[in-house]
Amino acid sequence: MPLYADIVLPLAQPEYTFAIPEGMTVEKGCAVAVQFGAKKIYTGIVWRIHDRRPNVKTVKPIQARLYDEPLLSDAQMQLWEWMADYYMSSLGEVMRVALPSLMKPSATTQSRFEEELFRPRKELYFLLSPAFRERTHLDEVLDQLERRARRQYDALLEIITTVQPDALKTDTLSPEVFETEVPRRLLDSELSVLRALEKKEYILPVEHEPSTEQGKVRFRLPELTPHQQEAYTLIKEQFANGKSAVLLQGITSSGKTEVYIHLIAEVLSQGGDVLLLVPEIALTAQLIERMERIFGSRVTPYHSKLTDVKRSETYLRLNRSQGGSFVVGVRSSIFLPLKHLQLIIVDEEHDASYKQADPTPRYQARDCAVMAARIFSSKTLLGSATPSLETWLNATSGKYGYARLTERYGEGRLPEILISDTLRAARRGERHSHFNQLLLDKIEDTLSRGEQVMLFQNRRGFSPYVECTECGWTARCKDCNVSLTYHKASGRLVCHYCGHSEPMPKKCPSCKVTDLVPMGFGTEKIEEEILKFFPKARVARLDRDAVTSERAFNAIINDFAEHRTDILVGTQMITKGFDFDGVSLVGILNADNLLANPDFRASERAFQLMIQVAGRAGRRASGGEVVIQTSDPRNPVLRQVVEGDYEGMALTQLREREEFFYPPYSRIISFTLRHRDIQLLRRAAVELSAALRKIFGRRLMGPMSPPVDRIRGEYLISMLLKIESGASARRAREIIRREMERFHAQSDFKYIEILINVDPQ
Repeated sequence: MPLYADIVLPLAQPEYTFAIPEGMTVEKGCAVAVQFGAKKIYTGIVWRIHDRRPNVKTVKPIQARLYDEPLLSDAQMQLWEWMADYYMSSLGEVMRVALPSLMKPSATTQSRFEEELFRPRKELYFLLSPAFRERTHLDEVLDQLERRARRQYDALLEIITTVQPDALKTDTLSPEVFETEVPRRLLDSELSVLRALEKKEYILPVEHEPSTEQGKVRFRLPELTPHQQEAYTLIKEQFANGKSAVLLQGITSSGKTEVYIHLIAEVLSQGGDVLLLVPEIALTAQLIERMERIFGSRVTPYHSKLTDVKRSETYLRLNRSQGGSFVVGVRSSIFLPLKHLQLIIVDEEHDASYKQADPTPRYQARDCAVMAARIFSSKTLLGSATPSLETWLNATSGKYGYARLTERYGEGRLPEILISDTLRAARRGERHSHFNQLLLDKIEDTLSRGEQVMLFQNRRGFSPYVECTECGWTARCKDCNVSLTYHKASGRLVCHYCGHSEPMPKKCPSCKVTDLVPMGFGTEKIEEEILKFFPKARVARLDRDAVTSERAFNAIINDFAEHRTDILVGTQMITKGFDFDGVSLVGILNADNLLANPDFRASERAFQLMIQVAGRAGRRASGGEVVIQTSDPRNPVLRQVVEGDYEGMALTQLREREEFFYPPYSRIISFTLRHRDIQLLRRAAVELSAALRKIFGRRLMGPMSPPVDRIRGEYLISMLLKIESGASARRAREIIRREMERFHAQSDFKYIEILINVDPQ
């Protein structure tokens, strides 16, 4: 009986059916090569196998099976299906972001496809010669090498003790010494020395694709304080009592990582897999390094800084793993093939970086982690000092488990937070450039004690815009409806939306007379200004412009950690994942631009960000101080920050959201229509909104122009749909899909692009 396979291609298309050639063995989840269209050959994933011939004249056959093992397990396929349904995308779009690029090649010819197909590099391993099972023979060889070839002696000893550390203290070697392949990359000995041992047949070389190194289950775990032990025990109890997700809310520097480490060690010792999600891998180098010191080669980093080859090799290596793998990665790590997944930890779960902005599917990795835990029958731990309101409400209502850490680890004390009124300082002549006198005095005192300062400004560049004081002209992007940011170091005006840049004009292009004046301030300007006040201080800047590579990032961080830098100026990059013992003062230069965002989450985000920034100070017994500059010192959010009153902030914001019907009391789906013809776009927006409003009524808001209504030459119009928490979100998505099909069926609107964002952040 002929068999057919429904195959997912990395395109925004539904699955297509292909014939399975006689004699070819394929199974669900495996990768295959298929011809789609007139010529092009794609990588596809077999989704279903059946005997129903599609109603078409010709059914194209599968051309080849790729890789020995399926790339997806049943659980992974369920997760893909949930993501495609919930985030309103196709399975092909999920495939496009889930698999490393080299694992889904496409080409116009079979030979070209073969060239593009990823083949993992082989790695060199060494085995101890079985001739040494006779201990006396081994002792003779070691004695001889120690006298005549010391480097060969050290290399042979290194191979033996890597597997059995106490080998020379026992009379016999354990059988695993002769069965364990030791990776070349784990050996310090030079290859030429190892080849000399190989030539003497003391060791045997083996080449194959790298595997996950598990080694001995012996971890040097940090000792937990009584407070941490209490939280650790409570988390385990709640997992055991059926909670699939638990929130660990711990104030900054309370030692959440120590609790993570004990939970991770327990899972790994049982042969399970662990996934630790972090917001941005480049900002958590300290965390990775710390995990590697404890768990060694089990730690697998996974992030966008890795090469395509490394990402592909990591995927295939984990796909072959028999358990005991530990991945530390960013949001895309949720797609990795951890077949024995028992624990997912989402560190800083509130962070907006977990939400994919582009391309489709626009998934939220934290929510996907919670769903993945249910599918894999595993557990999720959500950690944060300032949880998202959705997570906190789930924890306090009993949907999630809940544990707290309310004391700083060791001798660390919470910093004192001071509010500095910029308007009052200006009236009293105590405002100098962008610094109030209070902050300058605190910086001077801190530097005089040989301690360090961090200054936070949530804008990069020298100034947000430049202006002609004579005619009012400002530089704007030619393709986006935004002002250009001035970067003094490069002398250029840059658009932070599309990347367009141009030289800074010498005179106003409009009146041709006046020099342009930089307005506002970014991190680059702060770096320049602070040196005028403290010329002897060693100042560095940490933002997207300064961090041109991972090496540059590490150099800035290492210099600050080693006290070679006195003042670190930065954007949000300085708020996450750092533990510097020398920082005793943090300055937040403009809290107003955090609080004044036109977003219902603005107050929550401002509180979270200021608490996280403040948490960088006083992480040791000496304590620390935080100075927040603002023109609105009576703002209730600032009072809550000063008091560290997360619960007060949460309850206030939840009351407002309930009153105005915002999450978590509703689900939001946003629609962004995009086209170069503004008149056609407006007509399309009116027609689509009318069709949706007939069904959803007042739940639909818009159409409206977003704050930035043109990007890369395309105009944008937005709509927002609110769905009651008790209503069926799945039914709403079905209706939206139907209306979208009707809309695009109209010839006039065929090329209007609609971006759908479920749970926008």
